[in-house]
Amino acid sequence: MPARRTLSLQEEERQELAYLRDHAPQPYLRERAAALLLIASGVPAAVVARERLLRPRHTETVYIWLNRWEAEGVDGLHIRDGRGRKPAFSP
Repeated sequence: MPARRTLSLQEEERQELAYLRDHAPQPYLRERAAALLLIASGVPAAVVARERLLRPRHTETVYIWLNRWEAEGVDGLHIRDGRGRKPAFSP
């Protein structure tokens, strides 16, 4: 069985994530910050994905958020440019 991934946060990072969870204007940022705080408090990422978010997510999705947080910090939690459906008609 693979080792469970954990997240250790410094107090400043924890406060930044808590602020995002409570005050971010985009709902997806609030959800991602909440997931990372749960992982940092010791809840396994698979449990967070399955049970602890507003709606169930794939475990791999939560791991992607975790990887991007570790690599880029808060900037990694934002949706990247170019994602989503492209316009069908360009004026």
